[in-house]
Amino acid sequence: MNIVQYTNGNYKVFLDLDSGTKIRKNNLDNLTPEYPESMDIKITNRCKQGCEFCHENSVPDGEDGDIMNAKFIDTLHPYTELAIGGGDPLEHPDLLKFLEKCQKLKLVPSMTIHQFAFERHFLFVKELINKKLIYGLGVSLVLPSKQFIDKISQFPNAVIHVINGVHSVDILKKLYDKGLKLLILGYKTFRRGEAYSQKHVIKKDQDKLFKELPKLVKHFNVVSFDNLALEQLDPRRLLSKKEWDSFYMGDDGGYTMYVDMVKQQFATNSTTPVEKRHQMLDDIKSMFDVVRQESR
Repeated sequence: MNIVQYTNGNYKVFLDLDSGTKIRKNNLDNLTPEYPESMDIKITNRCKQGCEFCHENSVPDGEDGDIMNAKFIDTLHPYTELAIGGGDPLEHPDLLKFLEKCQKLKLVPSMTIHQFAFERHFLFVKELINKKLIYGLGVSLVLPSKQFIDKISQFPNAVIHVINGVHSVDILKKLYDKGLKLLILGYKTFRRGEAYSQKHVIKKDQDKLFKELPKLVKHFNVVSFDNLALEQLDPRRLLSKKEWDSFYMGDDGGYTMYVDMVKQQFATNSTTPVEKRHQMLDDIKSMFDVVRQESR
């Protein structure tokens, strides 16, 4: 284990950098943070894949964010977790420099990339992990081929990302009993995601996944959910109250936030409507204060 600890407001955070396991602890009846423990950061809208359901509307000639000159990055508390995405973050020309800066600031980046980008840049991704420039790796699934499973199995901290209503139960069954970790994301019905949901009957696959979920969780080392998937699939029904209280990491905006470095905006999460987003500020505490106030 490689555990770090720090104080955030009125509690301590214990974070295992090897597994990603996190524990919050104090002797009070509340946990009140001063700054975000983690944040989703969009660094580019550039992506070659052209997924029909992309809620970001990412395109091959999409705009890159100015990630090296964002002042708030320098105000992040050490060991803040950064979930870096896009677009395809591997296509950002300053990605490596940005990750090296994060390392100097003792931040804890992870990165989400498309399966085809993962396979195409496999050695580069492996180098990023070996140098501890990223700690976690999310790979958005397309095809559960043997080649893909063999490659992703080489990374203990890799998590396969699937979307409720896009990836059918039959596809997920091809990943069963391979010692893998799975993250189920809720389906976002806006931008290209709205058109895709109208063109394809995703409700049928969502209903099947809802019914299969009690069996599915037994076939992976870890199954986790974003907050939207928690609403859509209700995995709480599978847990005792004690288990739920132990595993649930809080509502969006409670300990987390979202930053779009392409548009220089921040919000509670990536589904926040454009009219409710705010222009990026120079320090993280001021930004997080706004998010926490709005999420109450």
